[in-house]
Amino acid sequence: MNRRRTARELILRLLYQIEVGKLPTEEVLSTVGAEIRPPAEDWDYAQEVVRGVTAEIPALDQIIGDLAEGWRLERLAKVDKNILRMALYELRHYPELPVSLIVNDAVEVAKKYSLEESGRFVNGILGSYLRRGLSEGSPPDAVEAGARG
Repeated sequence: MNRRRTARELILRLLYQIEVGKLPTEEVLSTVGAEIRPPAEDWDYAQEVVRGVTAEIPALDQIIGDLAEGWRLERLAKVDKNILRMALYELRHYPELPVSLIVNDAVEVAKKYSLEESGRFVNGILGSYLRRGLSEGSPPDAVEAGARG
């Protein structure tokens, strides 16, 4: 497993706890950080992404809702929704990361923590996002390459 995927699994855990427990972001970060003491590199990245995702939930959920044709956002599994939030946030804010790695890790995390079909669902939503060129600041060539990658 790649090192970034370990951080993504931690991010999913944090986002899920925040949503299900309806707890403040900083409280969850403090509790989980003290409880599991992840490697510094993973923890720094996880905190950055979790804070970013929670700050942008309305915008991320709007994107998911627009792309999940035939699905209402509130009907999506919480794990799948949080994986999509995380991946979309990374695609929008970390242009230096390979698009194919973000998408592949999201699919693999969905398969591991949700249903087998969730991997296909996550892949479909992220692929639609990339094909529609909604990724902020991404040149069209990079978006197309990512959709194929």
